[in-house]
Amino acid sequence: MPADLHAAEDFMLRNARLVERRRWELLFANGDAEPVIDALRGYQNADGGFGHALEPDGRGSASQPLHILSAFEVLDDLGAFAHPVGRAAIDYLGTIAGPNGGIPNVLPSIADAPRPPWWDFESSATPDGSLIPTGQLVAYLLKHRVDAAWLPRAIEFCWAKIEAIQHTFPYEVHQAVSFLNHASDRARAEQQAERLGAVVRKARLVAFDLNDISDVRIPPGFQPGEVHTPLDYAPTPHSLARRWFTDAEIERDLEALAGAQDADGGWWFRWGRWNPATTIEWRGVMTILALKTLRAYGRL
Repeated sequence: MPADLHAAEDFMLRNARLVERRRWELLFANGDAEPVIDALRGYQNADGGFGHALEPDGRGSASQPLHILSAFEVLDDLGAFAHPVGRAAIDYLGTIAGPNGGIPNVLPSIADAPRPPWWDFESSATPDGSLIPTGQLVAYLLKHRVDAAWLPRAIEFCWAKIEAIQHTFPYEVHQAVSFLNHASDRARAEQQAERLGAVVRKARLVAFDLNDISDVRIPPGFQPGEVHTPLDYAPTPHSLARRWFTDAEIERDLEALAGAQDADGGWWFRWGRWNPATTIEWRGVMTILALKTLRAYGRL
């Protein structure tokens, strides 16, 4: 069953935040780039970072790396990393890079803000960096050929973390693959991607049928049903993770993704729902991501 784009548009009009509505217009209704930038500005702080629940789970106003990652996802749609909005965020990341060269996942400034338990943080004033979100942040800069003073150390950090992976979990794999997709050393990237794919399959970290996940290993701290499918790892056919799966496995997952469109026109997510506002905000994001994946594979 193909996805219903008109129903998805109705869902976005009824439920989505302004930034997702503007992004929808850009991606699916021939909208302009500048209104998307204008919507992003509302989440940007004077320090150049982003806060104010741009990534819906972190409800505080202070700048956080995961909010910047959400901003980068939007800037990627626009190809606008040279825009002052993007440049300010890139420069801000240099001010919070950890002693190991990576970007921390969550900063202590979130301490007093509403957040789910997975927004945990080190209490240190200078927390170490983590592959989440460094891998994907770096990937966007490599993809768009953007330079930054902190970037070389962050690249070294990503290589070291990825090459040390023996046991892992889906979100870490996603960050690793994002980095490998755009790393300049292609032979090294392909070697590591092939190794990671073997780890994922051997550790049973992929669900091939969401109606039966009894054989999928759900890592500690994950919600029941919080599994990743082939398309979560390879949202475009150009990803190195696409090589991990057969054509039949991808085809089955594409059918499942299109069929997962809810009766209200939107898509859901599989991690924890802890707050009504974050639930509906995430659904707007996920609806865009689902349709982007379907379009990348020629299904729209």
